[in-house]
Amino acid sequence: MNATPESQTSSQNYRQEELDRFGALAQRWWDPQGPQKALHAFNPVRLDYVRQRMAISARPILDVGCGGGLLSEALAKEGAMVTGIDLSPELIKVARLHMLESEQEINYQVQSVEALASERPGEFAAVTCLEMLEHVPDPASIIAACARLLRPGGWLFLSTLNRTPAAFALAVVGAEYIARVLPKGTHQYRDFIKPSELARWVRAAGLTMEDVSGVAYDPLCNKARLSRRTAVNYLACASKSENA
Repeated sequence: MNATPESQTSSQNYRQEELDRFGALAQRWWDPQGPQKALHAFNPVRLDYVRQRMAISARPILDVGCGGGLLSEALAKEGAMVTGIDLSPELIKVARLHMLESEQEINYQVQSVEALASERPGEFAAVTCLEMLEHVPDPASIIAACARLLRPGGWLFLSTLNRTPAAFALAVVGAEYIARVLPKGTHQYRDFIKPSELARWVRAAGLTMEDVSGVAYDPLCNKARLSRRTAVNYLACASKSENA
């Protein structure tokens, strides 16, 4: 993707340096010991969080910021009809190649969620947007677009990092500089999101926040699990009214 002038980043709702950084990791996205090893550890927890709240099989699900397809493939293996979107052509290429190896059927597209919301409103039973909101200039716009894409009674699943000293110590200093399970520069503390901020954007999008759960991650063992503590990583889900 061509470089985008800084003046356009807010209207386009992405930062080119973020796309470049993640695009450079594309070839090792599926390596469980590679730069995205933490994401591999999180993936079973994320899938189970969705599975506990809705029937996945034969349901249309959109994975926003799908990257190389870790969650998209996991959902497809559960029987979902998955669409995965990302703005990185390099990551979509890797996702499509791995899909062929795994013999799954997933509709991968290089597209923004805002553009897709204009084309396919009310089409999806669920939308997932995980480990993505802290990487864009306007997270509220992403959530609003996700809400438009949901059918009445649909579910929105979100995850991000809390803006706390604990998150800075563990997710930035610990994970990027000490344990080195994430590439340096993966996260910027200023872009972390408090649950209260997330809840406000969810309500503004016309959805009801149903749950916020913490995710505990041990970078030394590279293992993740659900937790009551939301001070670092957390998952959230919201619902769209049946009468929407």
